[in-house]
Amino acid sequence: MKLYSRSELIKYVIITGLAVTIFVSILAVIINKKSSKNSLNDSLQISENSDGKTESTGQENSTASGSLTGTENYIPVSNDAKYTTEEAQNIYVYDNCNEAVVNINTQVTAYDWFLQPYVQEGGSGSGSIIDKQGYILTNVHVIQGATKIYVSLFDGTQYEAEVIGQDLDSDLAVIKFNPPEGIELKTISFGDSTKLRVGQRVIAIGNPFGLERTITTGIVSGLGRPIQNSNNRIIRDMIQTDAAINPGNSGGPLLDTTGKMIGINTMIKSNSGNSAGVGFAVPSQTAVRVVADLIKYGKVQRGTIDAEVIQLSSRIAQYAGLDVYNGVLVSLVEKNGAAEKAGLKGGTEAVYYGSRRDIIYIGGDVITKIDDISISTLADYYSALESKRPGDEVTVVVRRNRKNVSLKVKLVES
Repeated sequence: MKLYSRSELIKYVIITGLAVTIFVSILAVIINKKSSKNSLNDSLQISENSDGKTESTGQENSTASGSLTGTENYIPVSNDAKYTTEEAQNIYVYDNCNEAVVNINTQVTAYDWFLQPYVQEGGSGSGSIIDKQGYILTNVHVIQGATKIYVSLFDGTQYEAEVIGQDLDSDLAVIKFNPPEGIELKTISFGDSTKLRVGQRVIAIGNPFGLERTITTGIVSGLGRPIQNSNNRIIRDMIQTDAAINPGNSGGPLLDTTGKMIGINTMIKSNSGNSAGVGFAVPSQTAVRVVADLIKYGKVQRGTIDAEVIQLSSRIAQYAGLDVYNGVLVSLVEKNGAAEKAGLKGGTEAVYYGSRRDIIYIGGDVITKIDDISISTLADYYSALESKRPGDEVTVVVRRNRKNVSLKVKLVES
């Protein structure tokens, strides 16, 4: 039997204890690693991508019952972009219409201190190519006063254009450039604005702040709005939209989700001059009629009353002893004309008007209504006749000798 000293015994006990501790620690590490691996495998689901490779999704997917069951948990992965229906419609309209939207820039004549003329940059706006021969629809105020008009296409090429016709009453104008041979222009077709509904989604394309072919989206937020334009004319049945319209958008198309032009962006209502969510567009129903006349005649063949009228004011009404203060005063009626034959009466007393340079005649009829449209201003008067043709007959209500008189008046060419 081997004998150990006290010091040797203590040494052997310590060594044995350390060995056991090390062994137990190593065993614990191995067990923990194995447990962690099994837990990770349970929490990961493997999906196979389109190339046949597998990858961890890093996310647990469960069935309606909360359990994992076979292949139901495999989710296909695609590298193709996915779009919502609304996004797809926006992309479709932009791809099909943006090349038919042009940027319009003008030059105007100005005068220096010595009254010598010189050319300077004018305004800018947008337009829509409506015919492959180079006809472009825009607003009158985009090209008004221009001595030179330039249109820039989507590819950056620029051409000089000429005015074919313009109509102040609708703020619509047609200009034209000559495309080179062999170039086929993209065009935008008219839609039917009479079928629009409030809440319908619309898309505007234009050149706000010179940023070419910008798209904005919104809805039709109102219909049938009578809005006074920059030429002091009231345009009836305007389309109201919350699609962002900013300076430079004027003359550009307002489109439906099929890419049809249902309006021509014309103005915004804003205190700052920039979009405040209320924009207005001339309906395509008006544009189709106006464009046809502008291309054929250079002007709109619009019916009018063959009489000279002025804006009634409270001062004129008091001087003439009238009992109405709003309306349009008939100063002169064309002799043997349609209006005279219908019974419309002009004034009989000549007076100075304005700065004593003009003479008007008082004592005649005051027009207060045309075809159930109340007439308070000259803008109302022109607006009521805007859609009328020569030969049309309108019902005119006049105030005469403190009584309302109704007349049937045949319109003549303006």
